[in-house]
Amino acid sequence: MLWIALLANISMFGVELVASVFSGSSALAADAGDFLGDSANYALSLGALALGGVWVPRVALLKGVAMSFYGILVLAYAGWRAWLGAPPEAVTMGVVGFLALAVNLGVAVLLYRFREGDANMRSVWLCTRNDVIANLAVLAAAAGVLGTGSGWPDVAVASILAVLGVTSGRVVLRQARAELALRAR
Repeated sequence: MLWIALLANISMFGVELVASVFSGSSALAADAGDFLGDSANYALSLGALALGGVWVPRVALLKGVAMSFYGILVLAYAGWRAWLGAPPEAVTMGVVGFLALAVNLGVAVLLYRFREGDANMRSVWLCTRNDVIANLAVLAAAAGVLGTGSGWPDVAVASILAVLGVTSGRVVLRQARAELALRAR
């Protein structure tokens, strides 16, 4: 299942990266970055599962840091897009947002049973859940940009996605530290 999720996320990273450049959307760029981060997350999860033992929570720690760092980068990018002031192209945002939602819903169905697992698998689930939320938010931003002609809905959604990344990273870090502490006993 993680291999399927990895391939789907790598593919969508490329699609959304191109679409974000074409449309000028910080929300799509944020979601593209999230797809890239999720690809790394799935690859690390596959490695952690292969190594087993203490490596599982160690890898989860790394993923928690990466999720938080991603959130901070997205906040900076959204600020830059707000400073530029140019609204993105809403139709591209909407079409690509629907495609991303379909991919992420499929991955979420595959990974749903792992939502209460160890820190490593929980981080996989949280990333997937966040992706579905992010896709719905990108669609709302596209509608907002289309309706207002302003870039602010795009910047607002990118900022919300950034906060979601930081808070999810903290959850994974907390659980991974607890699992490491248990192993140290």
